[in-house]
Amino acid sequence: MENKETIKPGKYTELVYKLYQVDADGKETLVYESEAEEPEKLIFGVTRGVLPVLEKALDGLAAGEKFEVTATPDEAFGHHDPEQVVELDREVFEIDGKFDEENIKAGNRLPMMTADGYRIDGLVTEVTPTKVKMDFNHPLVDKTVRFDGEIKVVRDATPEELQPAHGCGCGCGSCDDGCGCDEGDSCSSGSCGCK
Repeated sequence: MENKETIKPGKYTELVYKLYQVDADGKETLVYESEAEEPEKLIFGVTRGVLPVLEKALDGLAAGEKFEVTATPDEAFGHHDPEQVVELDREVFEIDGKFDEENIKAGNRLPMMTADGYRIDGLVTEVTPTKVKMDFNHPLVDKTVRFDGEIKVVRDATPEELQPAHGCGCGCGSCDDGCGCDEGDSCSSGSCGCK
């Protein structure tokens, strides 16, 4: 009888899933769906940023097994943090000395880099003659969410894959090496339970 590999620390894992926002009345809205051709990839227990409640649901599963987990705001993306709302000088958004009016407007979500090189997405909330106000809270802050997915691959990770990834794991608002999403992908959806 074949012994299936199961998810445990250090295992390379690929999964596909749908992420739903759950309203107070129980109504669900699909906010993200991974594609079967491009599953989310992570090294279990190594890839940073995976929600503990999701990690617990994945632990011990094998390829072909399904998972479903609902996470409250406390378990998922937290509550709105006023310290994540900042005002930046307009000069930060200049290209060749000219303010980028096409992209820098209220309601747009923009990729930015932190001082230590991590990619984060921010929502432009206000543009004034001197400042741009941005909210760096996760798009699903204060929301209950539900993950519904299936494990596609479980195997030993290679030594290269075990190197600490820079940034958040599995396709969320921090697309860096090892995060499970390709450069240029829209990561503002809050996929795969990353903070």
